[in-house]
Amino acid sequence: MTTISDLPEDVVEEILPRVPLTSLSAVRSTCKTWNTLSKNRVLCKAVVKKQFLGFIMMDYRVCSMKFHLRNDEGGDLVDDLSIKQVGILDQIEISEVLHCDGLLLCVTKDNSSLVVWNPYLGQTRLIQPSNNFHCSDRYAIGYDNNRNLKILRIFGDYGSSGYEIYNFRSNSWKSFDLTSDWYIGSNKRGVSFKGNTYILAQGKIRVDSRWKIEAILLSFDFTTERFGPRLQLPFGFYYPQDLFSLSCVREEQLVVLHQSWMVSGELEIWITNKIDPGVVSWTKFLRSISCCRISIQAGSFFIDEENQVAVVFDLDEYKGSETCRNQTAHIIGQDEYFKSVNIGEAPNLGKPEKYAPRIYCRPLVCSSYVPSLVPLQINQPDTRKESDD
Repeated sequence: MTTISDLPEDVVEEILPRVPLTSLSAVRSTCKTWNTLSKNRVLCKAVVKKQFLGFIMMDYRVCSMKFHLRNDEGGDLVDDLSIKQVGILDQIEISEVLHCDGLLLCVTKDNSSLVVWNPYLGQTRLIQPSNNFHCSDRYAIGYDNNRNLKILRIFGDYGSSGYEIYNFRSNSWKSFDLTSDWYIGSNKRGVSFKGNTYILAQGKIRVDSRWKIEAILLSFDFTTERFGPRLQLPFGFYYPQDLFSLSCVREEQLVVLHQSWMVSGELEIWITNKIDPGVVSWTKFLRSISCCRISIQAGSFFIDEENQVAVVFDLDEYKGSETCRNQTAHIIGQDEYFKSVNIGEAPNLGKPEKYAPRIYCRPLVCSSYVPSLVPLQINQPDTRKESDD
């Protein structure tokens, strides 16, 4: 009797690229041949290019998210949204998630450890701290010129900050002092771009004998293990209430979102057309003057270039006594197109700092996921710490 494993190789090669990535476990359980194929090559390539697939934080859990936008006959944008909790991380509460080249870096809610996860291979790796992690730490994941994976941890505040690098190959942390005239807020997340990390920051600038604060873009090179020079953003000075957020398009272009506190309802999104270590240039992707005010605790987003739309994740307005707030996906398009989709509740995380505002679990999204074949070797029981030479 003919079975699935007896199918000709050319037929299998035609089938597997069309399988949805969310059906990967079913493919692997079909037969040993298909399971082996899926571990040695990336399947589902045709499907990944046609729809957005990413991951989103929902109630301290990492969930896979499929989001496909299409135009109906009346010209309206119809969203096909599917959110599903990830089974392999069921027992771990996660407060933050970052993405690099098919790998996810997850920060545990209790700040006791980090978890790196390869969704395609179904592998995880636990990273223990060299010192205690803190809720205000900032993280990023990337790789050097030899494709060695590394994690960046930034800690401290103005005048007393530093950073550490975790090397996957040596299973060790290396520490560095940091003196700078810029500051990275605890709610700013690094975005991976061709191995390096880019992150939004606040920098001091002298204007007419007075110091002002401007929004800047910083890069971190995982080969030199150093921060690069300031890069200019496509807008001017910043106000503390302004919303800034950074994203990327399949690690090919950076995208920045800005909503001004001074101009009600105005939102702009810019995309890079050139980015080098010392220079970056921007093109405006979208501008809306009828968008609602996005919470500065939210603002994670991705763009759909084909349909010329952006999807921005938001928390609804805080009413003062609520224990949770609704999470919403705003679909923003050309000609002032605007539509909101409720995606669930964001529970209260409490107040981590004395002067911090009430914090809620943010709908953080890791966009443009592309599968990876990078294995995550099981780490040794103890991590070593090196000091900067």
